[in-house]
Amino acid sequence: MTLSPFPIVRLKPKVRVQNIRHGFPWVYDNEVVTDRRTRAIEPGAIAVLEDAERAPLGLIAVNPASRIIGRMLERDLSVAIDQAWLAARLQRALDMRARMYDQPHYRLVHAEADGLPGVVIDRFGDCAVVQPNAAWAERLLPELTAALQEVTGVKHVLKNASGRARALDGLDDVSAVLAGQAPEAPLPVPMNGATYMADLTGGQKTGLFYDQRPNHAFAATLAQGAEVLDVFSHVGGFALAALAGGAKSALAVDGSQPALDLATAGAEAMGKTAVFGTRKGDAFEVLTALTEEGAQFDIVICDPPAFAPSKKALDAGLRAYERIARLAAPLVLDGGYLGLCSCSHAADMSKFRTACIRGIGRAGRASALIHSGSAGPDHPQHPQLAESGYLKSLFFRL
Repeated sequence: MTLSPFPIVRLKPKVRVQNIRHGFPWVYDNEVVTDRRTRAIEPGAIAVLEDAERAPLGLIAVNPASRIIGRMLERDLSVAIDQAWLAARLQRALDMRARMYDQPHYRLVHAEADGLPGVVIDRFGDCAVVQPNAAWAERLLPELTAALQEVTGVKHVLKNASGRARALDGLDDVSAVLAGQAPEAPLPVPMNGATYMADLTGGQKTGLFYDQRPNHAFAATLAQGAEVLDVFSHVGGFALAALAGGAKSALAVDGSQPALDLATAGAEAMGKTAVFGTRKGDAFEVLTALTEEGAQFDIVICDPPAFAPSKKALDAGLRAYERIARLAAPLVLDGGYLGLCSCSHAADMSKFRTACIRGIGRAGRASALIHSGSAGPDHPQHPQLAESGYLKSLFFRL
């Protein structure tokens, strides 16, 4: 009998082992026997996960400092978690994106749903931005970078270390250039006929949010000849898509002047500066002010940050979504459209929809729900991990 080169992590009796057998990718710290040997495992190391009867379940990445102590990597105990293994996972992810997108601008890896737990990779042509949000990925970052270049041919690989996920795994917030060099200026990214400017080093997250692509496209189908208000616009998400769809005008509202500057640069690249405007300010205050000014639009879309990033924040977050709907609804012309979005995984679609409908009703408006959307297929959902299906989009006719 050959001894395993990996340490053993064992589940406690009565833990719902069937969940893990059937694909749930996480093991929580209160589900394992945390003896001295388990606590001594280095963050990011690979271990064999066993059930309480010592039957092996697979190879996990271990982090004793995290609430998620184990992340399932591989069911086959004989497989080496190395550069070749990473390259195989990346190739599988690339094959699907290459089938769906005619240009190399997409989310290449969406963490657990692509078999690389805690890893997010966004591709911008020959640049890729990696968010290694788990200790195992940080530990294998040189191998991941090499595999990424080998599989995709990208020349430049950046590490983005922002976001609360890394802190939860005990990781630093130091970003870096892993290969090649960082672009000296924002990169133009074509989507849905619009041009977005992605700041890969100074922007939010990886520089651009690809997840709203199908919802941008739906909004564009409503936009012909419309006057559009895009609140929490970031780099012009819905506003620029609407202009590409033939909107008469678009006003982008955001609290970040750098984001609005990038939105303006995108409009300029599209030749749409004459029909594009920006307004910097707190979204709630701007919505109130626009109502006081008597402004109205054919389409109003609100795409706020996560108001409910955790279960503890759920009630307050739902109240915020309701308030957004209540403030936005009066700005929509009769027969116009209101789009409301949430990227809070803690607020499921049912709760989010209820909050939106309540807010619209409190504004004294009647509505019909005409479209429900989620993230694009480059953001696949892990069927047993609700967190991976975080994005929700609702469009109402008022």
